[in-house]
Amino acid sequence: MPLEPFAESKALTFGVELELQLVSLSDFDLTAASPDLLHLLSRKPFPGNVTPEIAESMIEINSSVHSNHLPLLGELLEIRDILVAAGDQLNIGLSGGGTHPFQHWSEQKIFEKPRFQELSSLYGYLAKQFTVFGQHVHIGCASGDDAMYLLHSLNRYIPHFIALSASSPFVQGHDSLFASARLNSVFAFPMSGRAPFTLSWDDFANVYFAKMEATGIIKSMKDFYWDIRPKPEYGTIELRVCDTPLTVERAAALAGYLQALCRDLLERREVPPVEDDYLVYNFNRFQACRFGLDGAITHPKTYETMSLREDILTSLRKMERHGEALGSLGALRHLSAAAQGASDATYLRNQYEEQGSAEGMVNAAISRFRGGR
Repeated sequence: MPLEPFAESKALTFGVELELQLVSLSDFDLTAASPDLLHLLSRKPFPGNVTPEIAESMIEINSSVHSNHLPLLGELLEIRDILVAAGDQLNIGLSGGGTHPFQHWSEQKIFEKPRFQELSSLYGYLAKQFTVFGQHVHIGCASGDDAMYLLHSLNRYIPHFIALSASSPFVQGHDSLFASARLNSVFAFPMSGRAPFTLSWDDFANVYFAKMEATGIIKSMKDFYWDIRPKPEYGTIELRVCDTPLTVERAAALAGYLQALCRDLLERREVPPVEDDYLVYNFNRFQACRFGLDGAITHPKTYETMSLREDILTSLRKMERHGEALGSLGALRHLSAAAQGASDATYLRNQYEEQGSAEGMVNAAISRFRGGR
């Protein structure tokens, strides 16, 4: 079945998806509460959308489509408050973070949905190990060719989003020494990594996708777990490398930064992307996952080695004129402060030391997600 045409979408509109942890307030472990929570939420109006995820100990929230940072932030805050109130009724906590620090994959329950059951059957234990939590950001594109251009032009900035969102330092009860250990779980899947290099939507849809479909390995774009993938049914590209931040404020700011970057790239002042840009891609991605803001990356064009933190701060300053035009200066300033300070991963490590236990760290993450509630 041919890939559907690239849908019409207003350029630079955006929306986010957040996968959230459902935590028992008795022992602070993950709890299979999504069926009860979704049933409770279905009884009242809900901004955006809330859906199950592969494990019953997680949910996904989807924002509406927005053009500006502040309306997106306002909606995410409203969704957050509704979720927190519903969680209070069920005695469960909701939390960001890319991994739960001490849950055991073998104890997770796969949600009763045909696609999730199929994935569990295909991938075995990897499906339960996929109980990790990410933020996805969609950016509207005027055409399929623009989508492929942006997808590959953004390869240079992937480490920025990994480091700015990193919030998964602990795995299965141990400090992983990674800022973002979550992505290691994603990399285990055969269709992960990066998209094949083509700047033409026609080549992607009618050559690459057609060949992959003919192999029988994939049936739709959902079968690709790439760091960035096109979503033709929405007319977007979807950034998938971010851990779920500990606050919705950080989540909205990341979306605002991506929107500004895309506006800058669409001016086509930078040297166009080429296949060789990916020579340093895996190394740079590893540096961001392992060391977060303290990583060192290699520029794909010049091969210059640079501080990831300083590269982020330089880019954020460069994006200010776009932030003014898009109404997202607040988002850029939020991330600038974050890049100069401590990441969510560092916050979690500090809470582990201060609270004296992993349970105390989870409780701190729950409180941080609640904000002032």
